[in-house]
Amino acid sequence: MDLYFSPLACSMATRIALDEAGGAATFFEVDPKTKRVLNDDSDFRAVNSLGLVPTLRTDDGTVLTENAAILQYVADRFPDSPIAAGSGIERSRLQQWLCFIGTELHKALFVPLLDRKAPAEMKAYALEKGLSRLDYLEKHLQGRDFLLERFSVADAYLVTVINWTMATPPIDLAKWPAIKACYERHRARPSVAKAIAEEFKLYQAEVARHKAAA
Repeated sequence: MDLYFSPLACSMATRIALDEAGGAATFFEVDPKTKRVLNDDSDFRAVNSLGLVPTLRTDDGTVLTENAAILQYVADRFPDSPIAAGSGIERSRLQQWLCFIGTELHKALFVPLLDRKAPAEMKAYALEKGLSRLDYLEKHLQGRDFLLERFSVADAYLVTVINWTMATPPIDLAKWPAIKACYERHRARPSVAKAIAEEFKLYQAEVARHKAAA
């Protein structure tokens, strides 16, 4: 498998999931501004015309996009791993949380807050709407260690998204103690700690590269 990613982006969830499952992939780093693949200086848009990560190329050459779909594919690829979900309602619950994280947190809340070009009014509106989503997640996580019964690809996505609160000061996790505790537990997992450490170094290099090019 080939995984196209950008440091600390939502693609980090797939890196975590692969590590949890004992899987392997060839990683191709994509510069989020230039859309160039650093490994070979190719145009990433030739792989995914939208220029969005993650993008996964399977062993048979199939190109998959969208985080939730890629995470579900990884879970299905390693059915004996704890990150996978069973059939029936368990699988539906997994999809429920992947959709919630992707739509209600990732796109609706964090994307506007992280967008430097977004008007202040848009950021304020996104934050106002997003607080109820965080309240909902807080209630679910009270007395729980994971979104489901064990660490799954949904938790890999969640810790990746909540990690962005480092760059979004208006979201103070102290207001949501169950989310904060869950985030801290997940960050201590070897797969998560390794992914954050590796990608933070790449992110620092990315920032330095952009400053030099400015």
